[in-house]
Amino acid sequence: MTVLTRWEPFREFSTLQDRINRVFRESYSGADRDEALTTSSFSPAVDVYEDEHKVTLKIEVPGIEEKDIDVRVENNTLTVHGERKIEKEEKEENYRRVERQYGSFTRTFTLPQTVDSENVSATYDKGVLKIALPKKAEAKPKQIKVNVSSEKPIESKTTESKAPSKAA
Repeated sequence: MTVLTRWEPFREFSTLQDRINRVFRESYSGADRDEALTTSSFSPAVDVYEDEHKVTLKIEVPGIEEKDIDVRVENNTLTVHGERKIEKEEKEENYRRVERQYGSFTRTFTLPQTVDSENVSATYDKGVLKIALPKKAEAKPKQIKVNVSSEKPIESKTTESKAPSKAA
């Protein structure tokens, strides 16, 4: 099965701009050096599925507690905001490697007109936030049954010319 992935050519430029901004911001602030190196804004991966009944978003947010996630629908826009907080580790070693990203994130999605924004639901399980966006009843496909008539087709009447009868 082939999976299509949306290509965003300017994503790397956005990430680069965020990093440059963070460097300048941190060079003028007195933030904790270890925390400054590990915190940033990041963008969790999202899968979007659609069928005839709903649109489903699955957002990977491992390590984020449910209370740190905010899901809102306003003016046909779905906004998911969250924060992965850095865990303070006390180690006697001088070497520490942090590859996971920490900080806050915001993902915004414009909802199609077919989505019923009053009945949106969200569940969080094993680090995956699943948002179900049901479609409006009028947006769901309808199958129209075609009735087949059982009547016989109307036959065309043919007129025969009758010869005048002779009276005796």
